[in-house]
Amino acid sequence: MRAKRVFSISAAMIGSMACVVKADEWDQKTIFTFNVPVEVPGQVLLPGTYVFKLADSASDRNIVQVYNKNEDHLYGTFLAIPDYRSRPSGKPIITFDERPVGSPEAVKAWFYPGENYGHDFVYPKPKATALAKANKAPVPSMPAELASNTTLPAKTMQEPHVVAMKIAPLKAQQPTDEEVEISEVFAVLPAPDVPDVPAQLPKTASGLPLFVLAGFVSLGLAASLRLVTAKLR
Repeated sequence: MRAKRVFSISAAMIGSMACVVKADEWDQKTIFTFNVPVEVPGQVLLPGTYVFKLADSASDRNIVQVYNKNEDHLYGTFLAIPDYRSRPSGKPIITFDERPVGSPEAVKAWFYPGENYGHDFVYPKPKATALAKANKAPVPSMPAELASNTTLPAKTMQEPHVVAMKIAPLKAQQPTDEEVEISEVFAVLPAPDVPDVPAQLPKTASGLPLFVLAGFVSLGLAASLRLVTAKLR
């Protein structure tokens, strides 16, 4: 069994070119060229150049769309969950799940340059189960009946088939054929843009010290007034 591969700009065989389009960083637009077929949820992409980018969606799940080079044909709209790398890369990265010999390797995740969090593709349950067994690692999955939803046109993120995917119950397929809640093996929430700030002070930082300080100040003022009064008599 070969190890899971990671490909970037200089990768041969799978990703021969990766170009980042800086003008649209909000959608993480990245151009990849593959010189062999690769699999994404619901279909196989033939050798060629493709545009990967995030959809304009307020969903709490990542939604990735893949277009042709000219962005006038949408190949698919895909669900993804966050995938973490402790050290962000300065180049675009695609990781692949292992497949049987002779089958196209399946895209696991896509990372934008400089980002710790990438996008781990969610596969229909049958494919996720096969990938989990082949890679001996859990794979995020969605109901099998939603497999065709990924390839339907999606002019907006409010299309019924896109909404159906966004609200679908996601699971994690284990190599043992066991299906578990996705939160048991994957971090399903994206990292916040800024650190969380407590809405109020911790319990140990109560207002009691301030109250005591105010008391001492009051006592001091009272003593000063008495001293001044005594001098004036």
